[in-house]
Amino acid sequence: MRARVSWTLVLAAFLAFPPFQRERVMEMGFGEIFRIERMRVDPALTQALRSRWDTEASAFAFPWGHMIPSLEDVSRITGLRVYGRAVSGYTYPCYHDLAERLLNLPVERRSSLVPRVALQESLGLYEAGKNAGENEDEYFARLARVSRRELASQPGPQADLDLRRFLVLFLGRLLFATRGDTVHCRFLPLLENLGEVGGYAWGAAFLAHQFDGLSVSERQTSTSGFYPFLQVWAYLHLPVLGRGDLTQPGLVPIARRWDSRRDTRHLADQLERLQEAIDSYPYLDVVWQPYLGEGDEGQPWLAQARPYFGRSMWLHALNLVLPLNLFLTQHSLGLRQSVVEFPVRDRFRQPGRSFRGLHDTTDWRERAREQIENWERKGKGVRSDAITDDAYLQAYALKYGGKVYKSARHQVDVSGEIASLRALLQSAVQDREAAQRQTAELVITGELERVRGTGAGGASSSRSAGGSPSLLEARLAGAVLRAEEAQRHLEEQERDLELTHEHAMELQSERDKFRGEAQTTRSERDQLRIRAEAAEAQVAEMARELATLRLQRPPGDQEEVTRLRAELLAQRTLAQGLQQIVTDIGRSRSRSRSGASVSRATGASVGQYLAGSSSRRRNEEEERRRQGEDSAQDGRGGGEMLLPPDKQEGSEESGGGQ
Repeated sequence: MRARVSWTLVLAAFLAFPPFQRERVMEMGFGEIFRIERMRVDPALTQALRSRWDTEASAFAFPWGHMIPSLEDVSRITGLRVYGRAVSGYTYPCYHDLAERLLNLPVERRSSLVPRVALQESLGLYEAGKNAGENEDEYFARLARVSRRELASQPGPQADLDLRRFLVLFLGRLLFATRGDTVHCRFLPLLENLGEVGGYAWGAAFLAHQFDGLSVSERQTSTSGFYPFLQVWAYLHLPVLGRGDLTQPGLVPIARRWDSRRDTRHLADQLERLQEAIDSYPYLDVVWQPYLGEGDEGQPWLAQARPYFGRSMWLHALNLVLPLNLFLTQHSLGLRQSVVEFPVRDRFRQPGRSFRGLHDTTDWRERAREQIENWERKGKGVRSDAITDDAYLQAYALKYGGKVYKSARHQVDVSGEIASLRALLQSAVQDREAAQRQTAELVITGELERVRGTGAGGASSSRSAGGSPSLLEARLAGAVLRAEEAQRHLEEQERDLELTHEHAMELQSERDKFRGEAQTTRSERDQLRIRAEAAEAQVAEMARELATLRLQRPPGDQEEVTRLRAELLAQRTLAQGLQQIVTDIGRSRSRSRSGASVSRATGASVGQYLAGSSSRRRNEEEERRRQGEDSAQDGRGGGEMLLPPDKQEGSEESGGGQ
């Protein structure tokens, strides 16, 4: 809410000025800003737009193409003047002497920042805090009342001093605000002669500052600068997003008509929904020219600003010298978008945009002389002779692909590549059709007409021409051959694109197959974990049985105990192996079908081994129990001795035979 507080302070100081001072501010081209009511900040919308800003092109990269805020947007939305001298001049490593002379305020040595508190106190805004139980209107009225007591009411040196202090606060905390709690003095040299302040193109400097602010990190969520501009720009060009309410139609500048809708959801939730809404935005609902029905009534500044509309040029804000690449959005001028060469990162922005610390005194009128001359010539008009947008869309898809999508459901590059290939394929098909039409027109209306005209001219003239019909026929055949060759080339290109498209589809199907295999692997891992737990339970049960046998068996059965102990050790080794298999499966990211079959075979063999081991253990227990019963019978029967089983069977056979 820092931007909202700055807006309240600046507006209160402006209304506290006596009428003659307010009139001077109006003449400087800043008056329309203060007619805009305090709008609610929408940080989610600002952050969503910032995430789509391409610093190299100085433009928004949306799924449907580039879009750029223009000088006409600045003029109609804010009322700032975009015509006049470029905001350029000297920048200094220290503004101490200049601030003491022009502001009568302390600025630290080797610094360019004036303390915000001292600046507010000089304007009577030292009681900037909001009292308990005080609503917005009461707070605003109190600020204006207290400030009015501190400001000079008559023209003179003190009134000029108050006006300079106000302009420094206005430029440093509202129009060209930066992060932090201090106010920069970089525009102070331009305020020495108050009569010349209104001759600068402050609206163009404001647009350069907006471009620079959009180039910061996407993680920055705080709002700086005159935030209603970008919000209203989005309301006008992307109305389906539904972030603004048109509360007062017909007012000028246009920012006075709108207010931000209240959204109580968490900022991250708002941002995610906005990203998805922009990704799925219907292209036909993008408003490229929102001012077609707008007149100039009540906006006298538009007459002088109109020569600057529809032109690509350099924008100046002292050390910020940034391009307005309006040729990237010819749609916004009612033209067909022709194929263009996309800009690359420009090196002119050095030595950077930070003024904290020391740097040399720089004359930007000399350093940026070529760009200043470009501004004075009003840049270069945007022209287009394209009949379709296909070539531009093809180049745009190749450069950006799926990177223009920001929501979670559009982060797969395969989809973006497929979309790019489809755009290329469609463009190639259209080029082939256009070549076929041109060939047909050339054959029918061009060369054939020449042949007929030559034949109608008479045989004598034909003979005197040295066989010109044959020459024309050869030219016609050559043209047809060239057209056929071009058509074959386009067909080959189309086949290559189709093969590439099929390859991309195969990649996507393989990705889906790998996802299915990963799901199967996860289920197998769960089954193995269950088997490992069962094996561990069996090991525990065998350990308990071994302990019982140790207590019940006589000392002579040590061999049996040793064998059971060895079997228990084997079971433990098997359980550890199963646990290691589960761990390896969990660490691996993907497995082939052969690996999955091996794991299934391993699981089956483990189950068979466990089943055989359990059956063998039950047989041995039954054998030991039968031997125990025989021993008991030996104790009861005295000296009676039984024959071995084979001897008993032989006796029964011999007895039966007798």
